[in-house]
Amino acid sequence: MAIEDEILAALDPDQRAVALATRGPVCVIAGAGTGKTRAITHRIAYAAAIGTMDPQKVLALTFTAKAAGEMRARLRSLGVPTVAARTIHSAALKQLLYFWPSVFGGRTPDLMTTKTGFLTEAINRAGLSDSIRATNREIMRDIASEIEWAKVSQVAPSDYVDEISKRMQKPRVLPEQMVQIYTAYESVKKQELAIDFEDVLLLCAAMLEEEREVRERVQDQYRYFTIDEYQDVSPVQQRLINAWLGKRNDICVVGDPAQTIYSFAGATPVFLNTFTQRFPDAEVIRLSTGYRSTPEITFAANALLRYGSMGQELVAQNDHGSAPSVVGYADEAAEVTGVLSEITSLLSAGTPPHEVAILARTNSQLKSVERAMVKVNLPYQVRSTERFFDRKEVRDFLGEVRKASVIPTEGQGWIDELRTLAQPYLTDEAIDGIAALLHLARELDSDENFTPKTLRGYLREVEDRVQQNNPPTMPVVTLATLHAAKGLEWERVFLIGASEGQLPVSDASIDEERRLFYVGITRAKADLHISYRKSPSPFLRESGLLAGS
Repeated sequence: MAIEDEILAALDPDQRAVALATRGPVCVIAGAGTGKTRAITHRIAYAAAIGTMDPQKVLALTFTAKAAGEMRARLRSLGVPTVAARTIHSAALKQLLYFWPSVFGGRTPDLMTTKTGFLTEAINRAGLSDSIRATNREIMRDIASEIEWAKVSQVAPSDYVDEISKRMQKPRVLPEQMVQIYTAYESVKKQELAIDFEDVLLLCAAMLEEEREVRERVQDQYRYFTIDEYQDVSPVQQRLINAWLGKRNDICVVGDPAQTIYSFAGATPVFLNTFTQRFPDAEVIRLSTGYRSTPEITFAANALLRYGSMGQELVAQNDHGSAPSVVGYADEAAEVTGVLSEITSLLSAGTPPHEVAILARTNSQLKSVERAMVKVNLPYQVRSTERFFDRKEVRDFLGEVRKASVIPTEGQGWIDELRTLAQPYLTDEAIDGIAALLHLARELDSDENFTPKTLRGYLREVEDRVQQNNPPTMPVVTLATLHAAKGLEWERVFLIGASEGQLPVSDASIDEERRLFYVGITRAKADLHISYRKSPSPFLRESGLLAGS
């Protein structure tokens, strides 16, 4: 069998239609668990095999380093190892740094890995340190998120007050104060010759738009584009995609309007929904065969899709399983105790911990679970929308490792030295992050390809992960917000806090909250357990999960 026939043979009819659409424009609407990554990687491999696409001129774009790594691995296995599969940020950064000396001149700016220090200084310069405490992590995270939203939405400080008035979800900092901090933050960065992740996109887009020679070189390098999770594209990302594409139309976008959950961060499904208006001759292909979840879980997901008119329904291919369970509790303490009791029984019966996840709407809900898990000695790892390497305890610990790497301890192995350095940071609030970094060290130490086996070698690996926003993971129970769970899957999912007033939260768009619930229930492959406190979420009735609904 020829290689191109082998590539097609591994696909279902809808996925095969994607692979056969080797020239753009192509728009793929892919429901949860329908094998979209398989479809688009096989499309690239098939086009390369039949000669309609030069794999060295392909740019495949994703939203996470994990997804980009998975795509590269699949493409390698399909015989096309030369395809550039990157996050939009990393592709933009690579181009920006390459052309910086000739376009901007002078020293290349430092890329900030965290905004915290710059925001603290901005608050001081704005004269707001008495009213806004930089030690309040929630407030600082809120400020950082607002600045990120404004920049990716291309909203200048002068326009911020008008634009925020149009949004349903409001920050905890007054709009006028946000303008002062935003303005001061930009000034501090300029003075320190530093750029943030949003600047990378803005500067790269401007460079391509204004520098003809740079634009022509980049457009010659990349002629074929594949963009995953297209429903999450922000205005500045679309501006950059337009600059990369130019007047050509060899573009394949993949997305699911039902999974648009990041509008608070500037993401918008408008570019996916209007794709055929911009490209009237686009081929539109729908993937609806669900390979992740059992029919029982898929039935609930479809009911929610119908109720909210969110998108196409899924057709489950898996064997039948148990019906999703819904349990009501009197209060938070009872809910956490009940859920952890169920998980303990599963683990005792032989369920691997990494197959289990506890999902919640907010970080604060997960904190109660964390404290309880520490008490009963259940190992866990937290995934949240907060960048892992922005955590204070992680930054402080890595700072100590950096100091120790300069003068290693005589006669102590690097792993033992790392454990010693970690001890002061293994508190209840920080245990999962530091434990993950120690687990990474043990993995590296047993990897024959990892050299040098020293603190410096370890730091080099960690710093690569910081750049890629690729945090270490552990084979333990996962705790995650619904936002952070997107793109992931587990055999058994416990979705907690599905209560009136908590899901949906009161100050958010009901449609987006419904999509968030949809993302949550479609993370489960075999077992879905949902719990609430006092009054159930209306989404439980909409999805047919409450008895009598």
